[in-house]
Amino acid sequence: MAERHDTVPISRTPSSARITTGVEAGRHRWPEPSLYWPAARGISDDQSADRPLCAHAALDGGDVMFVSSRLDRVAGVLVGMAAGDALGSGYEFGPPPVADPEMIGGGLGAWDPGEWTDDTQMAICIAQVAAAGGLDPTAVGEEFLEWYRSDPADIGIQTRAVLSQAVTGEDLPVLSMAYHLDHPASSAGNGSLMRTAGVALAHLGDDDAIAASARSISTLTHADALAGDACVLWCIAIDRAVREDRLDGIVDGLELLGAPRREFWAIKIAEAENHGPETFTPNGFVVTALQAAYAAIRHNLIPDGDPGLHLRFALRTAVKVGDDTDTVAAIAGALLGGRWGVASIPEEWRGILHGWPGYTARDLEELATRILEHRA
Repeated sequence: MAERHDTVPISRTPSSARITTGVEAGRHRWPEPSLYWPAARGISDDQSADRPLCAHAALDGGDVMFVSSRLDRVAGVLVGMAAGDALGSGYEFGPPPVADPEMIGGGLGAWDPGEWTDDTQMAICIAQVAAAGGLDPTAVGEEFLEWYRSDPADIGIQTRAVLSQAVTGEDLPVLSMAYHLDHPASSAGNGSLMRTAGVALAHLGDDDAIAASARSISTLTHADALAGDACVLWCIAIDRAVREDRLDGIVDGLELLGAPRREFWAIKIAEAENHGPETFTPNGFVVTALQAAYAAIRHNLIPDGDPGLHLRFALRTAVKVGDDTDTVAAIAGALLGGRWGVASIPEEWRGILHGWPGYTARDLEELATRILEHRA
């Protein structure tokens, strides 16, 4: 669940702040993308096995390299998102956990251990449309309404307010804008960012299509431009993780924003790079949610011997930020899964992942694969 905020806390940071992507300091160690790029080692990126490829390969000199195919990374986007969601669900709006979080269930929706929440449920709505070919916003809206009428165990305040008034998917943009105009200081919740991962998969390799689609689908419930911006930035980051083995692709998305907001977001990204994840709470606001997720990723060491462990470490850090734990971890998980692939997600997590509409982790893998086959 998300969006439990009353005001939009936009802080003003001096415009001299700069992005420090790629730093090597403190807990950071960010290798060159080519170090983990399969093609650079003669490993095909067009794996067609039934299950995605993700393996550890020995290099000259005895070092170990984490290798994943593009298919594995595509599947990792949805499964990583669901894993973060289910990991954080039991801690939502409670005290930040001190020990390493686990999939304990409970939380606002009385979830089972390993059950994903509305974050992944709404992402599945988007993914199902994309997997059928195309990504028409009205069709996505219809999926949202069908989900809403199934009486979900939990739903964000802003999302409920919009969906509850709609008759068809065509109604949603108008209702969303009306909500924004009525609540100008509190309509930039994180509810569209949490579900946006499938948009990136639907348009891999096409930045303009990613940006347009991310914004239009965000607008179905969140008309505030900040929410749309966040979806654009995160979808571009996911695209770069899947296609280029990068975790800093968010900065590429800045060029797709209007000039006035480009500087604002550059500052916010720099803050996430330069401040600990615990700084970004409360995080029902879309800006702090993005910052919390990105900071959790950036402020974790990428292990030399097994870089895929980075996903586990960063997701646990995202939950430890506190507040909207499932959403922050779901946002982070989509990017991490896109970089490190399905096989980086612990088997004990994948084995119990499940949720609406009766899916398991394997179903999410297959859904992601179908999106890749029918890219919009």
